[in-house]
Amino acid sequence: MPTRRRALFILAALVGLALLSLVIALAAGSVPVSPVDVYRALSGEHGDLAVEVIYGLRLPRALAAFACGGLLALAGALMQVLLRNPLADPYVLGISGGAAVGALAAMLAGLALAFINLSAFIGAFAAMLLVFGLAHGDNSWTRTRLLLTGVIVASGCSAVVALILSVAAEDRLRGMLFWLMGDLGHAISPWPAMVVLVLGLGATLPFARELNLLSRGDALAHGLGVSVNRVRHGVYFLAAMFTAVAVTTGGSIGFIGLVVPHLVRLGMLKLGWGNDQRLLLPASALAGGSLLVLADTLARTVVAPQQLPVGVLTALLGVPVFLFLLGRQPGSRS
Repeated sequence: MPTRRRALFILAALVGLALLSLVIALAAGSVPVSPVDVYRALSGEHGDLAVEVIYGLRLPRALAAFACGGLLALAGALMQVLLRNPLADPYVLGISGGAAVGALAAMLAGLALAFINLSAFIGAFAAMLLVFGLAHGDNSWTRTRLLLTGVIVASGCSAVVALILSVAAEDRLRGMLFWLMGDLGHAISPWPAMVVLVLGLGATLPFARELNLLSRGDALAHGLGVSVNRVRHGVYFLAAMFTAVAVTTGGSIGFIGLVVPHLVRLGMLKLGWGNDQRLLLPASALAGGSLLVLADTLARTVVAPQQLPVGVLTALLGVPVFLFLLGRQPGSRS
């Protein structure tokens, strides 16, 4: 199969998986919905109970889950290129910690949900600026310095989160813990995250060639004409923005940004495409969105009418998958 056809095959398969995951999310739940009802709802019919359930509850949540998963996977793929570290994920630079501080502070103050989301975004953006400023303070930028700065900022945010939890009233602790574990049940609207996902993917694809070269080393990339500092800054800003929007929408949902890019790389290698960012980035976004939609569907149905935090399920699924991937790496067996 020619290389271009293999790439189209991968993307077509992932688009099909995304559509299938959305259909499953719309059909599954305490109110039974048939495929016919799903089709009627998507074709614009109104009035039926099943159609109202789809439009009012399931479709917005499914789209929010897809957008969050896509953003986290895309941010994880970018961070792994930026840091040249297979363990890098969207939360490694403390952005999630900043969002958690903002969201929990708003919950502690008893603010409305819209202000909680706004506070989470402000906290994530503040953490991003803090890490960027400290890591780039004397115009020297290294991956080690950026990573260490992110770890320190994340540790400080964790301390503030622990302080907020220790002084919070008991009737607010459950909501705070659900937010920290990832919860899409309170996603107000999926459209901001969807818009950021589409525009962000369009912004990263033109840099795919530079990212391919950057993943092989700064010296090689610079020698081939890549503006290394400009690409680094752009990748960091985009990855941080994707993470901030995803965390603001669905809370701290782990392992999507870490595991999905590795799974996509493995599939690409099996099909002979290699580690090409031109395919890896859109494939990661589609796979991450599909995985989170399926995980969220499972979270709200497995012990219905109760709902589990989706971050718990992604961690339960992500740990064995990552250990499996680790076992496949060359040199993993001594």
